[in-house]
Amino acid sequence: MSSIYDALNAAGRALSVQRQRLDVASTNLANAQTTRSADGTVFKRRDVLLSDAEVGDPFAFESELDKLRTVEVVEVVEDDAPPKMVYQPNHPDADPNGYVAYPNINTVEEMVNMITTMRSYQANLNILSGFKQMTDRVLGIGRMG
Repeated sequence: MSSIYDALNAAGRALSVQRQRLDVASTNLANAQTTRSADGTVFKRRDVLLSDAEVGDPFAFESELDKLRTVEVVEVVEDDAPPKMVYQPNHPDADPNGYVAYPNINTVEEMVNMITTMRSYQANLNILSGFKQMTDRVLGIGRMG
């Protein structure tokens, strides 16, 4: 059986992952109209690859169902989709045919990613808040006796 500290560890690790997902989504949104990055190329959308991970002692469980799991970041990858080509012949970054390459970022998709990430973050905060409330009550019982 996992301990309460394993559950807190899982929630804390999940908070860190959700923060990183939020950072990546906000960077994508901020660069949705960026036609040239620092290296002179079109900004490429980034995505966070996640994997599940065990929390606590892997030998302390009787079955696979008893194991406490969380999420971890495997890596942040660039999307290989081609840029959106928009005809804007007067733009300073237009090619000889008058097309400007914009990042392959769908702002609606990024907003949905941000909303789901924030909800996941809030769920993990609720776990930590519940633990704090339980701890306060236990300490209150100890003071009464």
